[in-house]
Amino acid sequence: MDLKCGRSVKLSDGHFMPVLGFGTLVPEGVPKSKAGEATKVAIDVGFRHIDAAYVYQNEEEVGKAIREKIADGTVKREDIFYTTKLWATFFRPELVRPALERSLKKLQLDYVDLFIIHVPIAMKSGEELLPKDANGEMILDTVDLLETWEALEKCKDAGLTKSIGVSNFNRKQLERILNKPGLKYKPVCNQVECHPYLNQSKLLEFCKSKDIVLVAYSALGSQRDSKWIDKDSPHVLEEPVLNAIAKRHNRSPAQIALRYHLQRGVVVLAKSFNEKRIKENFQVFDFELTPEDMKAIDGLNRNFRFFKLLFFADHPEYPYSEEY
Repeated sequence: MDLKCGRSVKLSDGHFMPVLGFGTLVPEGVPKSKAGEATKVAIDVGFRHIDAAYVYQNEEEVGKAIREKIADGTVKREDIFYTTKLWATFFRPELVRPALERSLKKLQLDYVDLFIIHVPIAMKSGEELLPKDANGEMILDTVDLLETWEALEKCKDAGLTKSIGVSNFNRKQLERILNKPGLKYKPVCNQVECHPYLNQSKLLEFCKSKDIVLVAYSALGSQRDSKWIDKDSPHVLEEPVLNAIAKRHNRSPAQIALRYHLQRGVVVLAKSFNEKRIKENFQVFDFELTPEDMKAIDGLNRNFRFFKLLFFADHPEYPYSEEY
């Protein structure tokens, strides 16, 4: 992995991605305006990688925050690395470019830096984000992911996105794209749940071997949104091992968890809507974990997922039935 000043990684298509990103998904019950306020704070603090998605339903607010920070001279557009994601209801090839154009319109930006397939599972096309039948079951669809991928390649060719990638894909799904006849661009990244309880070491090794960057979400655990997460899930930041290491380094457990990923060559997303913690989460470049620290955190892995996506479990593309 080619690190530029330790702050960016060179992607397989030649573009650079900052290794520390700011997540913009607003927790349950929090107004969307918070996403915009927090994005401005994050940019002021030094974050240049903003991770967002159409399904978060706050791209107007995040886009406005970015444009305000450009207008006041804090950053230029080219300083910001902005990711958006293709939601599962837009996988049919003819819907892909209009979906990206819709995000761009909400953002009022000319291009995004990265456009990724949000999950490998297609849902019924249409305006409903989570289409359900009369019994409240999700209505799934089958779309060939290789055709969806070709439509992403066309978005890159059209200059609407600089880079393209995937999220929540397992090794076999990545291999299908990599082995696709006539592949024009390979995925630059795979964004997956990754934290000390799910360190994704096998998937990370596979991705490194293919020059695909692993991007970690839920790196500090999860916001425990009741729609997706079991309320009895463990709290990563309460883990005694992390807290002991944090104490030794005079850091927060969150800083230790973020630093752990950076030292493994993982790009990491940090999400907080609290100004003090946003600042704290950016302060991970001025200390280093020892090999003993890294080994101790490696030892916490228990292949525990916060996001099991069980309502997709019967879909042929459900990614978590494979080991990695």
